Amino acid sequence: MAKLALVFPGQGSQAVGMGAVLARESDAAAEIYHLAGEILGWDVASLSFNGPEEKLNQTTFAQAALYVNSAAVMSALRERGVAGEAVLGHSLGEYSALEACGAFDFETGLRLVARRGEVMSAAAAARPGSMAAILGMADAQVEAICEEAGDVWPVNYNSPGQLVISGEKEAVQLAIGQAKTAGAKKTVELAVSGAFHSPLMQPAAAAMRETLATIRFSEPRPPFFSSISCDFEDAAALPQLLVNQITSPVRWRTAVEKLIAGGFDRFLEVGNGKILSGLIRRIDRGARTASASDLASIGQALEALAASG
Repeated sequence: MAKLALVFPGQGSQAVGMGAVLARESDAAAEIYHLAGEILGWDVASLSFNGPEEKLNQTTFAQAALYVNSAAVMSALRERGVAGEAVLGHSLGEYSALEACGAFDFETGLRLVARRGEVMSAAAAARPGSMAAILGMADAQVEAICEEAGDVWPVNYNSPGQLVISGEKEAVQLAIGQAKTAGAKKTVELAVSGAFHSPLMQPAAAAMRETLATIRFSEPRPPFFSSISCDFEDAAALPQLLVNQITSPVRWRTAVEKLIAGGFDRFLEVGNGKILSGLIRRIDRGARTASASDLASIGQALEALAASG
């Protein structure tokens, strides 16, 4: 029997204007934006809808804005009875996935995401780093280059031929040069200030450990599948998982492959953009994907997935 997984994007999917149409169309979504502003003390709606882009792209703001956006879209999906048979998130998107499956409520998740953005920004300021996507090379080739280049690590295994590296700026630049020499089709330096998912984020992980220790998690319903551990995780495992997540690679390709092997053949991207949908199609051409960001796209996505199922 065909099964549907809801997937949630991470940092890098943000864009000025996200959520604006949905907030005008849906009272539930508008209320989420209003509540987020009250909780955080800054206007999440205005920054998301109007920018400026430079501020929205800052880690502290981008993470919170993306979490709120996915939660707003999820509220509209709930009104239509859509929950999926599993949830999966990419990096920050794991928090959105955990809110979607009831592991914590919206406010708890938002406060956690705000704290996560804060401590990651602080770690990046204390020890600046950078990230880059290496395209058109085998994972093993990129891993070998990172081993030789110094303090740089493979951190996002996104799809066949796409692996993101992270680390000290000089080491990342060295790895980029070696990848080009070795035949990489393309290298793209990412617009980030920190070496996310690398050991350089250890201070952020330590800070989040203290925060997460105060949270009481509920059992995920529907089940939560982690793109860090590449397995279904229960409530007891979540605090340590979310600590590990900050310094561990995102194994998106493996996670998607395992879900597909388990009978999941439809994926609905909940939030801004279509990045994850594109990655999933590159991982498996037979997978059916759709993206939902406002009422029109939700309707189109549900129709398309129903037809494919």
